[in-house]
Amino acid sequence: MIRARALAALAAVGALVLPAAAVAATDLQADASTYPHVRLTFVGERESGAPPVVTENAERVEDVTATNLGQAKSVVLAVDRSRSMKGEPLAEAVEAAGTFLEEKLPEDRISVVTYATAPVQLSGFSTGTIDADTALRSISVDDETGTTLYDGIVLSAGALAGESLPGRVIVIVTDGNETKSKASLDAAIKAARDAGAVVHVVAIKSDRFTPAPLQKLASETGGSYYETGTLDELTAVYRTIAEELKRTWRLEYVTRALPGESIDVSVRLPGGNPEALELRAPGAAVSTSAKASDGRLPDQLFASAWGRAIFASIIGLVILIASAVALRAPRGAWVKDRLAPHVVERRKSVEQGDPGRLALISTLFRGTESTLGDLKPWKRLQSLLERADMPLRTVEFFYMMLTLGLVLGSLAGLVTGSAALVAVGLVFGALLPYLVVSVKARRRVKAFEDQLPDMLATMAAGLKAGHSFRQALQSVVDEDQPPASKELKRVLAEARLGRSLDEALAEMAQRVGSKNFEYVISAVTIQRQVGGSLAGLFDMVADTVRQRQQFVKKIKGLTAMGRGSAYVLVGLPPFLAVILTVISAEYMHPLWYTGTGHMLIAGAVGMILVGSLFLKKIVSFRY
Repeated sequence: MIRARALAALAAVGALVLPAAAVAATDLQADASTYPHVRLTFVGERESGAPPVVTENAERVEDVTATNLGQAKSVVLAVDRSRSMKGEPLAEAVEAAGTFLEEKLPEDRISVVTYATAPVQLSGFSTGTIDADTALRSISVDDETGTTLYDGIVLSAGALAGESLPGRVIVIVTDGNETKSKASLDAAIKAARDAGAVVHVVAIKSDRFTPAPLQKLASETGGSYYETGTLDELTAVYRTIAEELKRTWRLEYVTRALPGESIDVSVRLPGGNPEALELRAPGAAVSTSAKASDGRLPDQLFASAWGRAIFASIIGLVILIASAVALRAPRGAWVKDRLAPHVVERRKSVEQGDPGRLALISTLFRGTESTLGDLKPWKRLQSLLERADMPLRTVEFFYMMLTLGLVLGSLAGLVTGSAALVAVGLVFGALLPYLVVSVKARRRVKAFEDQLPDMLATMAAGLKAGHSFRQALQSVVDEDQPPASKELKRVLAEARLGRSLDEALAEMAQRVGSKNFEYVISAVTIQRQVGGSLAGLFDMVADTVRQRQQFVKKIKGLTAMGRGSAYVLVGLPPFLAVILTVISAEYMHPLWYTGTGHMLIAGAVGMILVGSLFLKKIVSFRY
């Protein structure tokens, strides 16, 4: 007797497993109907906390949105209550659905939909099971004849579309008899796809059973199809669906393939075996060859981020050159005509040694200066170059920044193909020369500040020896200790050309950017206007400057620990991120290549910037 029961149990299990396995969905399914977005449904061989790795045409896809259906999700339990389900089929379907409620995760949101002559949503989405269980037990067979299976799918998809959770599942129980739906099978499939829902179909065999549409519904939405006949089989199917959802991933990314091209997609879990399939991008095939006779650029140039960036940069340069030529002002032409008889020979020699391309560059530079020369950023850039003592014109430095930005942006596009990295390359390349000049300018200002007390002492000694103020300045120049000697030499040269010495010194203070020297010039101007001993003034100011410098050094010493802490706190997160990425790229993959990871990065960068501002405020003092 016991043996007979065991054989009967094995037969029941075989009846469940074999039909289900025969028509079960493949491990990987793809949907390119929303081109250029490609949606994949991947069922792995095991549960995994790390998302699968997606490759397209043998190249890894980086920006993939991955959703694990084993985590928090929204689920619709759709139960057929048509007259063909009367009796044991409906009672067993409701009882088996209760098993699914018991297996769900605490954070899953469940809703119950029923359909017969019309679909009805019996309960809203809720993490609790009371509403869903009550709704299931209230289901009864419809008095009228008819089944609106496809309308039930459309209603369920519409309810899921309003849910905030990315994981969305429809589990539908039916005897496969569709008779009265307004929507077609294709419309039901489209509704599920638009809602991002996976449809699992549990088919109960009956006299009017038609499996083909149900199989198509499950396969084209990324779900699975099961056939059952008894309560035990229904309960086992619901448990199988719950287990399969834990291994199911919904993946979405933007393909690089052109319309009509073949796409070879491969998906694998970290350390697992890959599943591959081939699909074709919707649309007519696009020719990627460009004939030399028609003069058109290849289509591939515009199919990638770096190609579009290079093309936009070329257009920008053309517009800039055209603007410079158009806005080239004829101011000063009458001066050139007046001087022409006196510089004919000089002009001829210049023209003989100036090739055409240099003349074009000169025209471009003049046009740029006339267009941008009055802007405040342009003037600040000019002041920065003078402060750093760089032998460059502002327009030359501007085009140096522009060229380096275009080069690095193009290289970033060629290497990565990412539009975001192209933008980073453009900005970083343009700012790199500016940062170098800024560092050199700060070092030169610091060197001038260090020389200032000794320079004032030298001038005071010259004045005490009976020299004039101009001779005292010359004594500093004769010592040949740049940058102070070079700047004062320029001041004396301007004075010899007729400029007021006070104006030349005031401009030097602005050019050098030394606050202490500005105080010195103000004191000297007042002293020369009201009279008095400049030698005594210089001694007093030199002593004051030394004390201020000592005070600054003391403050830096006292705040060194705070500044060091700020450097560590700001630099530690990116340093650890790089190290962990090098050690375990798969571990860091969710941070770099998922939407949630990008939000975390943005939040971390924002908090680091705010923390940096607070730390800077704490360790900074006005003196």
